[in-house]
Amino acid sequence: MLELSYESIPVNLMTGEHKQAVFLALNPRGQVPVLDDAGTVVWDSMAILVYLARKYGGDRWFPSEPEAMAKVMQWLALSENEILYGLARARAAIRFNRPWDPAQCQELGRSGLGVMENHLENNPWLATDRPTIADIACYPYVALAPESGVPLGDYPHIGQWIARIRSLPGYVGMPGL
Repeated sequence: MLELSYESIPVNLMTGEHKQAVFLALNPRGQVPVLDDAGTVVWDSMAILVYLARKYGGDRWFPSEPEAMAKVMQWLALSENEILYGLARARAAIRFNRPWDPAQCQELGRSGLGVMENHLENNPWLATDRPTIADIACYPYVALAPESGVPLGDYPHIGQWIARIRSLPGYVGMPGL
C-alpha cells in the first residue's frame, strides 16, 4: 500500500531454514518475517509495520498525534492478543496440528471479533477516520477467520471492513486472502 518495490525471499520453515545460523544472524528469535531495508534489519511483523509506516508513510499509516497514535496502539494490542492468540492459533491448530486447543482459541478470537464488530458498526476503520497499520495488522487473520473455525457471517461490519481493505489502492492479497 506504500507502493514500495521489494524482493521476497522464501524461507523453508519445514526444513528449519529459519533456525540456521545465517537466518539467526538476521533474527535471533528464528521467526519470519524479517525485513532488510538497505542494511537496516527489522524483525517481527509489528515492528516491520511501524518501521515501514513511519519511514515511508509519514503520518498517513501511523499517526504521530498522541491520541491517534494511542488508538492505533490499542488495535495493535488487540491484533497481538485476541487475534493472534485466538484466530491465528485456532487456524494453526486446525490446519497444521499445532498443540493449541482450538475451542479455547476460537473463544478468544470471537471476543476480539466482537470488539471489532461493535466498533466498526459506527466507524469505517479501526483507529482513525482512515486506514492505518492497525487495520493492516488485524486484517490477515480476521479475513482468514473461517479457516480458524470461526465463520464471519455474524460479523457483517467486519465483512464490510474486509471489502474496504481489499479495495485500497496498492492492496496485494497473499495466498488465501
